[in-house]
Amino acid sequence: MPPEWAPHRGTWLSWPHRESSWPGKFGPIPGVFAEIVRHLVPGEEVHINVLGPEMEADVRGLLRKQQVPQERVFCHHHPTDDAWCRDHGPIFVQRAVNGRSEEAIVDWGFNAWGGKYPPFDLDDVIPTRIAEEYGIPVYHPGIVMEGGSLDVNGRGTVLTTEACLLNPNRNPTLSRDQIERYLCDYLGVTKVLWLGDGIVGDDTDGHVDDLTRFVDPGTVVTVIEEDPSDENFKPLEENRRRLRTMTDQDGRPLRVVTLPMPPALYHDDQRVPASYANFYIANGLVLLPAYSPPHDAVAQSILQRLFPDRRVIPIDSRDLAWGLGSFHCVTQQWPSLVNSAS
Repeated sequence: MPPEWAPHRGTWLSWPHRESSWPGKFGPIPGVFAEIVRHLVPGEEVHINVLGPEMEADVRGLLRKQQVPQERVFCHHHPTDDAWCRDHGPIFVQRAVNGRSEEAIVDWGFNAWGGKYPPFDLDDVIPTRIAEEYGIPVYHPGIVMEGGSLDVNGRGTVLTTEACLLNPNRNPTLSRDQIERYLCDYLGVTKVLWLGDGIVGDDTDGHVDDLTRFVDPGTVVTVIEEDPSDENFKPLEENRRRLRTMTDQDGRPLRVVTLPMPPALYHDDQRVPASYANFYIANGLVLLPAYSPPHDAVAQSILQRLFPDRRVIPIDSRDLAWGLGSFHCVTQQWPSLVNSAS
């Protein structure tokens, strides 16, 4: 599986329509998605799963209204249950054959984060529908796995969490060793790094994309909470402690860079999983969820130093966060094919 910073052919989205995912606050959400598209289209294609022709017309009308160029926007009539394409979308993998790259799609099983939000049967078949549309080979591991629970460095190492992958609501018959074998077989990795618990309010049972992300093959950013009285302080400190002892696939220690956590964010007295780690790396830019201007500026500065060749763009994510996710959760990269043996 190529790393997220590898060149993209495009980005996949599933257009939002399930109002219960943002109870009482769905109204601004399509506009947030249009803003995502606006920033992505100068650098890559944007592929959007829609329910059908009527939704496609609505989407294109909204993009026109917001003056978003549409030459690189492609709508696909693949009905979905929800908008979290990171978790139900296609995982693209590549291999080099005779100096040329070939791609395939891994279609993990999807059960809406342990059966929390039925129905999910439409989301579960999205990767295979995309594979059939483009004639891309597809592999079915036969186990439940979400894209937000994984982060790879493209050299053989994957980051994940015990809280999510070892939760019995996913694959209750599989041991830790067996899950590692699936990750190695289907992602092409040789080393699995396990963090512990996720952040408060995360209904995914601890996805790694709210915690720790690779930003180059040997460097991770990890969020920390500086207030010892905050509920996130201890689990995030434990994850940082683990990272300091970890090595990559070649036995080299990881370089660990810290990101602050934004101030606690609540909707209707419910704490939502606001995290600066839920950024999305695209061609030429990084989309950074924004929550609080002074704190946003610190996170932006840290990421800008780590991505000197990309613009780090903060976008208000407070409305999106009421759905318990942000920009990484709603996107899935489609890596470009590199026609070389490297």
